Amino acid sequence: MRSASNPLTRGQIARYATGSLGTGGFATLPGLVLVYYLTDSLGVTALAAGAIVTGAKVWDVLIDPVIGGISDTALARAGSRRGLMLIGAIGLPIAFTLTFAVPAGIGPFASATWVLIAFMLAATCFSLFQVPYIALPAELTDDYRERTRLLTWRVVMLTVAILLFGAGGPEIRGMFPDDPLLGYLVMAAVAAVLLGAGLFVASTVAPDRPPLPVRPGASIATHYRDGVVALRESQPFRVLLGTFMLQGLATGLMLAAAQFVARWVLGDEGAVTPLFLALIAPALLMAPVWKIVADRVGKERAFRLASAVFLVATVVLGLMVWMPGWWILAPVALAGAAYAGMQTLPMAMLPDVIAHDRTAGGGDNRSGVFSGVWTAGETTGMALGATVLSIVLAATGYIETTAEVEVAQPAAAISGIAVAFSLLPAALMLASLVVLARYRLREHDIVGTSA
Repeated sequence: MRSASNPLTRGQIARYATGSLGTGGFATLPGLVLVYYLTDSLGVTALAAGAIVTGAKVWDVLIDPVIGGISDTALARAGSRRGLMLIGAIGLPIAFTLTFAVPAGIGPFASATWVLIAFMLAATCFSLFQVPYIALPAELTDDYRERTRLLTWRVVMLTVAILLFGAGGPEIRGMFPDDPLLGYLVMAAVAAVLLGAGLFVASTVAPDRPPLPVRPGASIATHYRDGVVALRESQPFRVLLGTFMLQGLATGLMLAAAQFVARWVLGDEGAVTPLFLALIAPALLMAPVWKIVADRVGKERAFRLASAVFLVATVVLGLMVWMPGWWILAPVALAGAAYAGMQTLPMAMLPDVIAHDRTAGGGDNRSGVFSGVWTAGETTGMALGATVLSIVLAATGYIETTAEVEVAQPAAAISGIAVAFSLLPAALMLASLVVLARYRLREHDIVGTSA
């Protein structure tokens, strides 16, 4: 392991950050277009579309703790987490392309089944990479501030990925106005190349170490039990995960609603591109700024500040329920500035929590267990965003359609979309700040245990 006297190299940071090209892309593009693809191109009902996305994510949540335990076992047996990461890097691009390769004319039920199976496979491959990937920062460096530096550049790449996939994906799809299904397929194929490249490059940064004795007979039940034990024993982990899940639900809800906001509130399906540009430009600029803030006041205080700014932005966005218009780009930009901190800081705090647990627990490395539970929680939050949106759409009378048919949405449905993009996320952000107030781990606690 590395320490403050032996900092991470630029190459290590760059390769690790590149992984967020894949993880950010997979988190962004399906969250942005998958429900819309199902409801407005395949004719699947809103509730069924939400159930499909949620079902695949539930599967992801179920397997993440198991993959975390397998990752720790692989580290002990082979001395590296790289093997699982490579399997995910190869499988995800294939499964992602298949998700948007539904043949024309097979009907809503068959289309929904196709997407569910392919997306579940994609979620599995994603977890095989993501769980060990999240465990790496605690093993790449022992230094409190080096972790912030490492995760800052990861979030810079994450925001680039959101821009590339969130703005570029719909643009590619829009190049085929006469054949939307072909547009989605081409979009997915191009995205798959970038996904695979990002995951593969990041897998090369996984460190090697001598093999260790492996606990015999670790079953699936054992992996789940280890995750429950980690949650029970680490109060900072429970608080940080709870906060991140609530914020993931808020941002996942906004992400899922963005395409609907563009089409039905702003009246232009292509408006999703300027929405994402307004979000990403400030995030790219602010990620390094949040590192400076964290170095001066501490990660946890900086995290609270970023969360509070995001809360203000979503409250202001609530005015769009009564006054829809392009003015919403300004509070979206403010949310983007805050979002950079909301990603950088908790991800930099997680390896601190893991390091603190390792010292308090007598040196046992449970990085994979923690990252598995963390990924399950993160996935749950993001997945429930699409679920909440589908419930709002169904409750307000949203009319699903196929790619060839134009419909007029009821006023209640349009108002529901606006609320899902603003006031509901605001309420979730307020709840997350209440939870975050219970986080007690500080820099002196980490430095003291790492010395």
